[in-house]
Amino acid sequence: MAFIRKQGKTKIMWLPVAASAGAIAEGALVAFASGTLVVATNTAHPYYIIGVLRKAIATTDNDYATARWVAVEVPVEKNVVWEAPVNVGTLATTSVGLYFDLDTADTGLGVDQSSTSNYDICECVKFISTSKGWFHLNIGVDGKVKA
Repeated sequence: MAFIRKQGKTKIMWLPVAASAGAIAEGALVAFASGTLVVATNTAHPYYIIGVLRKAIATTDNDYATARWVAVEVPVEKNVVWEAPVNVGTLATTSVGLYFDLDTADTGLGVDQSSTSNYDICECVKFISTSKGWFHLNIGVDGKVKA
C-alpha cells in the first residue's frame, strides 16, 4: 500500500532521478538529494520531500541504471489529503489532529503512528482504521517541525 491522493489539487511533474537511485515503489514519498530524487526516509527534512512517485522504479526496468525523468504527483495547494497505511503502531480515533513520522522501514510508503521524534511529516485528518488514515503532508517549503 502507498500514499494515494484523496482530496485537493496536485500536478504531475517530471523530475530527475539518478542512475544510482535504486528501486522505489509506486506511491512512495520522494525527496531531493543532490538535485535528484531519492526515497523519503523517516529522517528526511520536510522541505526536501516533493511528492509521491507515480510509477515504480524497478530493478527489472530497461532504464533502471540510467539517469532519467520520472512522474511525481506534487501537491500544488496546502492541505491536500492523502490516504496512507499505518505500518507501525495503531491509529485511533484520537489520532486525528496529531502528527506522525514516516515509518522506519524508510520506503516512503507509510506512517509510524508510534513516533513523533523526527519531522512529523503526516498530520492525521481522518481515521479510517487502525492501519489506515487520511493525512496532510507537512512537506515542501511550508513544511515545519511540529506545526
